Amino acid sequence: MTIPEASRREHEALDAAALLASVTGLPPSEAARRYAEAGIPVFPCVAGGKRPLTKRGFHEASAQLRQVARWWARWPRANIGVPTGHASGLEVVDVDVHGAIRGFAAFELARRGGLTDRWAAFVRTPSGGVHAYYPADPELVQPSWQVARAGIDFRGAGGYVVVPPSIIPTDAGPCAYALIGFGRGDAVPVDASALRQFLDPRPARPMPVIPVERTDGIDVERIARWVGMRGEGERNRGLFWASCRLIEAGIPPDRVRAALGPAAERAGLPAPEIETTIRSAHRIATGAPSAPAASPVPDHAAGPSSGQVLS
Repeated sequence: MTIPEASRREHEALDAAALLASVTGLPPSEAARRYAEAGIPVFPCVAGGKRPLTKRGFHEASAQLRQVARWWARWPRANIGVPTGHASGLEVVDVDVHGAIRGFAAFELARRGGLTDRWAAFVRTPSGGVHAYYPADPELVQPSWQVARAGIDFRGAGGYVVVPPSIIPTDAGPCAYALIGFGRGDAVPVDASALRQFLDPRPARPMPVIPVERTDGIDVERIARWVGMRGEGERNRGLFWASCRLIEAGIPPDRVRAALGPAAERAGLPAPEIETTIRSAHRIATGAPSAPAASPVPDHAAGPSSGQVLS
């Protein structure tokens, strides 16, 4: 029997929370083995710290039991790191506490707005902050980012977290990452783009008009060249605008990616961000009801000329 997508995600989220609970009080080697047995890749970090001990850091994370056993035989007190995003199926909103910066107020506002309210688990961090765990969307790459002034980090593609029962020394003595709360059983992926725009809104800038002759169709090549010439601060927004224009003209998303993807890479955008931007453009241009209207993000800012809204 096929499990419906919503039920499958709920099951995975509950399993993640149960797994985090099950490692409480275990020695690092045993906890690392349990993560690996559950299919969560791990890698060793320095004892009492967050720095990876492997040469390539989280890129070497593994769920192979022999490899995990070798690592913790060599470094028996090593903390446990887990890559976020598709690698583990987990994404984390990091509510930071650092000096005068405390991310709880920003997280609570986002929760009230429906942006962070459906987590799988809460883990207390040694600094006094919280890691809110969410299932990763299997169809969407969400890169990691940081909004320092709000005290919120997002750990997705290209990121990692240190997980329970890892220990960090504090002024009050050694303190372990520890599960402090389960979700309601209806965890869903967090919309990282919408959360970032909520925490760090940027005003829209007028979009320059590009001279594209239109006779019997759109000049795709010319639009692609224009995207490839965007500078920093214009690249993401330019890609979004161009993607919307092509999609509105009836060009299929795969052709939009083929036409604009290489140009956006030449402009300096990373591949995950390109994919996310084109997906957002497709939702907006086609009026898909499954997601709220979005605004293009000029290198991590947002706002189309039609108005500032969340994506």
